[in-house]
Amino acid sequence: MFRKIVITLMLSVIALPALAQTASQTRGWPNTDFTKFSVDFDEIISGGPGKDGIPSLASVEVVPVSEVTFSEREPVVTVEIDGAIPRAYPIRYLTWHEIANDELGGIPIAVTFCPLCNSAVVFDRRLDGQVLDFGVSGNLRHSDMIMFDRQTDSWWQQITGEGIVGEMTGKQLIQIVSWMESLGEFRERNPDGEVMAQPRNFNRMYGANPYAGYDTSRSPFLYRGENPPFGIEPLSRVIRVGNRAWPLERLQKNYEITEAGVRIVWKAGMATALGNRVIADAKDIGSIRVYDAETGEDVLHEVSFAFAFHAFAPDGEWMLGD
Repeated sequence: MFRKIVITLMLSVIALPALAQTASQTRGWPNTDFTKFSVDFDEIISGGPGKDGIPSLASVEVVPVSEVTFSEREPVVTVEIDGAIPRAYPIRYLTWHEIANDELGGIPIAVTFCPLCNSAVVFDRRLDGQVLDFGVSGNLRHSDMIMFDRQTDSWWQQITGEGIVGEMTGKQLIQIVSWMESLGEFRERNPDGEVMAQPRNFNRMYGANPYAGYDTSRSPFLYRGENPPFGIEPLSRVIRVGNRAWPLERLQKNYEITEAGVRIVWKAGMATALGNRVIADAKDIGSIRVYDAETGEDVLHEVSFAFAFHAFAPDGEWMLGD
């Protein structure tokens, strides 16, 4: 009997750190169902700001691209939906808000950008008969933003669009084709296009980069996982298509690569959003478009840091060439 009590007490002591960790992560979320989750809570850490500490945009105003005056080199996230005027979402705004809830062509969308992973992903906000509104939780997993929906307070992984904690655990958002390019590229292709206007009523240094020098750092911020294999620098950029990743440097050398059913094209002229303090003055890293090699249609992809691809696709294939 005594031995049983001792063992029980020992197990309780061992469990205390895990319970404390869970308590610290769940505090301030009274409406989240924490009995449902698909990830280890030890992988979730605070990024600093709390819930809504980085304010997402509940709606978006637009202006004609002809009225936009900031640098042609600055990056934008482009969404082109059949039947709708093409729309660009400047990184100069998304860096400070990370999520823009919008509607384009009758489709409610969430335009998301996680600076720590350099991942810009657009999702359809419709799921199970309702339209979700997304905010920034202030938490990170593998240095990637965790979003939350205001309908259920469930947590979502930004880079994958998967519900990981709460009522929506296991649910999957549908990704919408988008790409990052320079404002100049967008304007040239879409002279009648629209651009997300500067958000109102926020005191932010739009056009400045609060993560100056981040993409030349030696290690990711608040990342505890393994580094990529083959000596690939954690903060080098890769083009992810499905379970494969192409190093950006390979595209910069070859300009165009066709393999594994896709054609990837690189074009100079876009500044990095995570280099200089002023985005317009940053190094040219160029932009990427990915097409189906047979049909020529745009293909779902994103350009992220290598560590993020490895963290979320540990068994992924690295397309390093010869």
